[in-house]
Amino acid sequence: MELLLKLFVEAIFASLASLGFAMVFNVPKHTLKYCAFGGAIVYDFRTIFLTLDFGIEISTFLASAIIGIVALYWSRKYKIPRPVYTVASIIPVLPGTYAFSAMVTLIDINRYGAKPELIELFIHDGLKSFSILFAITFGLVLPSLYFLRLNRPVI
Repeated sequence: MELLLKLFVEAIFASLASLGFAMVFNVPKHTLKYCAFGGAIVYDFRTIFLTLDFGIEISTFLASAIIGIVALYWSRKYKIPRPVYTVASIIPVLPGTYAFSAMVTLIDINRYGAKPELIELFIHDGLKSFSILFAITFGLVLPSLYFLRLNRPVI
């Protein structure tokens, strides 16, 4: 019950973030509800996979692949390009905390000198944010490549 309440609250806030970014990106009005729903889907699936101890990179990859498949369906159904749905939907799972921590550590390295623990923390947070970004990228691209290859005629 506690997990369901957490998923519901996180879905509301993730959909609001996706809706805000969709309005910033100036998507058509009738697609705003799909962008908000997509943000809720991505964040909730990542939370579910994280509670199953999949790790943040794998959880983000799987959630991105799910929204990639859903956005591919929406784009074919409503004749709207797929990035309209995916760009706004993926915003809530961007690795902002890890990137911010890496930049703060880099500033501390500049201020206090290159101590081994600061360098280790910078490399850890930087690689974590890059791996999450790669997981998002491949999670969004692979479903469209698979279905594009599947529907191509064989000669």
